[in-house]
Amino acid sequence: MRFAFPILVSAALLLGSAAAQTGGKTIPTTTISLGTATPGGGFPLYGNAFAQVMNAADPEISIAPRNTKGSNENIPLLEKGELDLALVAGEPAYEAFAGIGRAPARLKILTAIYSNPGMFVVRADSPYRTIRDLVGQPVAFGAKGSGLPILARYVLDGLGLKQDEDFKAVYLDRAGDGPAMVEDGRVAALWGAGIGWPGFAAVASSTAGARFIAPSAEEIARIRARHAFLKPLTVPAGSYPKQSEPIASLGSWSFVLTREDLPDDVAYRLAKTLHGVEARFCKTLAQACETTAANTVAAAPKVELIHPGVMKYFREIGVVK
Repeated sequence: MRFAFPILVSAALLLGSAAAQTGGKTIPTTTISLGTATPGGGFPLYGNAFAQVMNAADPEISIAPRNTKGSNENIPLLEKGELDLALVAGEPAYEAFAGIGRAPARLKILTAIYSNPGMFVVRADSPYRTIRDLVGQPVAFGAKGSGLPILARYVLDGLGLKQDEDFKAVYLDRAGDGPAMVEDGRVAALWGAGIGWPGFAAVASSTAGARFIAPSAEEIARIRARHAFLKPLTVPAGSYPKQSEPIASLGSWSFVLTREDLPDDVAYRLAKTLHGVEARFCKTLAQACETTAANTVAAAPKVELIHPGVMKYFREIGVVK
């Protein structure tokens, strides 16, 4: 099937003047903006790989990643039509869709990207071994505006702890600043989430090495009793240097969300392109191995939140009926 893609895209898309060369022919390309987060975190890493793979697979689209302050900025930018796509962590997405503290967001899911099991990392030679050990200590909870502090707030609330009262909470201007703060002792721990998350990888690769602190099985049960939307997740062994055992934790899935009025044919084309190169994307970035059509259907809070254009493609390939 061939699409009149550049013609049918709505005016809100950033229509680029660039052109791609294919077989000696010059074809127009349409630029699609993608909001990520602050440098040094998992979202820019994923967003850049996403753009690289998608742009290589379809010469008529050009996905342009853009650093932002993270999930909490990306949602209003999508709502205002200032972004076409954006990476949004599971907890901010949950709150936006449910209308917690705001009107319900009228955004749509393009794809689930990866699961986010949350945990702390400390230096391997530190005395801290449990979440309770960190009470009263300086802890970096992630970049301002990102979804990581929100995930931490839910996890700690499930344990009867308050992020800003029971800890000396530090919020980063740049996600990439956290590992150095752990290494030099400015903070006792760094909170993060995901498999192959850059902050965890940096601490684990440091001279001092790393120890990970996740909720215990009893703590996971307590947290889920209070916040059932958080799901049990596992960080497989070998996800980080010298991590010889799997780590059980909990968290949610992050998404690529779209603005509400992204045309159906555009969403369909993006989904078809993305899921046609799942294997290539997985080879490009380990975290992207979880970016599959099946995971998107399983991770969406409601199937109705998946963009209609994406659902059309999912029906064609039999992922949904």
